[in-house]
Amino acid sequence: MAVDLESLSEATSGAIGAVVSTTILYPLDTCKTKYQAEVRAQGHQRYRNISDVFLEALSSRQVLSLYQGLGTKNIQSFISQFLYFYGYSYFRRLYLRWSGKNSIGTKANLVVGVAAGACTVIITHPLDTVSSKMQTSAFGKSKGLWQSLKESTWSEAYDGLGISLLLTSNPAIQYTAFDQLKLRLLKEKQREREGSSPSPESLSAFSAFVLGAVAKSIATCLTYPAIRCKVTIQSADADDDDPKEVRPNSSKTITGALRTIWQKEGIVGFYKGLQAQILKTVLSSALLLMIKEKITRSTWVLMLALRRYLLLTRNRLKSG
Repeated sequence: MAVDLESLSEATSGAIGAVVSTTILYPLDTCKTKYQAEVRAQGHQRYRNISDVFLEALSSRQVLSLYQGLGTKNIQSFISQFLYFYGYSYFRRLYLRWSGKNSIGTKANLVVGVAAGACTVIITHPLDTVSSKMQTSAFGKSKGLWQSLKESTWSEAYDGLGISLLLTSNPAIQYTAFDQLKLRLLKEKQREREGSSPSPESLSAFSAFVLGAVAKSIATCLTYPAIRCKVTIQSADADDDDPKEVRPNSSKTITGALRTIWQKEGIVGFYKGLQAQILKTVLSSALLLMIKEKITRSTWVLMLALRRYLLLTRNRLKSG
């Protein structure tokens, strides 16, 4: 079976973009995750806002701990984004071939995005769980990847799988919104330049950044309550010196997380940290899509060159 070079190129450029954006924004991601993971109890609230997490790391001289779990997160980001972009591109091409259409509609795009996301989540969920536990551990007390995996059972590794599958709608909404906005923008640019240049239009880095930010903002606002529940489920256990009622065992299930947040914080609790989530995910996704747009063509050229090299090598071996 021939390799789909276009899908492979999309996947590689997307995965590279994910690793770069994750590394740049990781301290913000750690602060955001620790803030989201805390469920307020009576008389106990460690973090009043996201800046308190950073100040805690600074006061305890554990600033480098803001990078705890970066390696695991990068592995998870690379694999998940590679699988997602490959699946998204591959399923999209299959749909266009099957339907005979030149473009894909919004509904079909959502279905394709959810299908690609579901396949990705099932494979990468253990890494996602370990990464969340490492980020929400006390500063300086985070365990390594292999130790965390060894100490976890299969059921613990797949904590929050159901809600993660539900959240496959997030990237589906994001990339659908991005593709639709991108299509409209390129059509406008092509209409303005009609007759002046035969070369195809492409997004500038700034345009890709802005469209990525808008698309991710839409997706995040629509799915945030589920994101908060997922972080609560996957977060590390409370420290020994914390009150036991802060992190009840029941919060490790979807219904338990919903009940805990509702009882401790009310309906507002489901949107705790929304601003930080939007800031982090918008910057991350915008950077990812900007980098992906800029390197996709180069990746495609490299893929073609690699295929040509492999074909020449195989022919030489056969002739030899």
